[in-house]
Amino acid sequence: MSLTLLEGKQVAKAELDLIQVPKETSTYKPISHYQLTDLILTVSQDVLKDYVLVGENYGLARKGNQLFACLNFRGESSEMALSIAYRNSYDKSMTFGMAFGAQVYICENLALTGEIVVMKKHTKTVWNTLEDTVIANIFKAQKHYQKVIVDSEGLKARCMENKQAFQLMGLMFGNEIVSPRQITVLRDQWLRPAHSEFQPRNSWSFLNCTTEALKSSPPNLAIEKHIRAYHQVLDF
Repeated sequence: MSLTLLEGKQVAKAELDLIQVPKETSTYKPISHYQLTDLILTVSQDVLKDYVLVGENYGLARKGNQLFACLNFRGESSEMALSIAYRNSYDKSMTFGMAFGAQVYICENLALTGEIVVMKKHTKTVWNTLEDTVIANIFKAQKHYQKVIVDSEGLKARCMENKQAFQLMGLMFGNEIVSPRQITVLRDQWLRPAHSEFQPRNSWSFLNCTTEALKSSPPNLAIEKHIRAYHQVLDF
């Protein structure tokens, strides 16, 4: 996944340590962007022993108060990487969130499966259980990754004509998965795919056209929108 920040900037990991962590209060425990990233990187590389880290993307918004990140690991598939996406905030605008999925190499689209597996408030005890939570869910990530690979083959086998594609676009717009501007991008991508690999008229191509359109989503909503789009295509 390549981070698209409408307001913010992409940064190197070292820059995360330059953002001042807010003071702890009686009800609020900040999670350091840098320490969180160190934890997730260490655990993922320990757990995913048969995978190779092939990409790190970090983005900051709201003067560094919001972090959006995605780590990509090359596994057994030559087409998709295992992706771990997460977010964090210093200004109480978001809970800590984490999701797993697969990045399609050719277009850097992200297909997230399942639900957001971690959503934690910044309470006084959040750090006490965070490491165990990250470890447990990264183990689950491998299972999610296998599911995406299987699902992708099923979607490739499911033919889709323009009539079905346009109906699904309408459902996504009506359910506020895509915005008015994004549905135009989605339609254009479907009719004139940017990548030759997505020219076959099937559900897999449609999903990738959708995730291409969703690249302009606000980063604090991107995880949820990708998950909803994924399930909307599967359930159509």
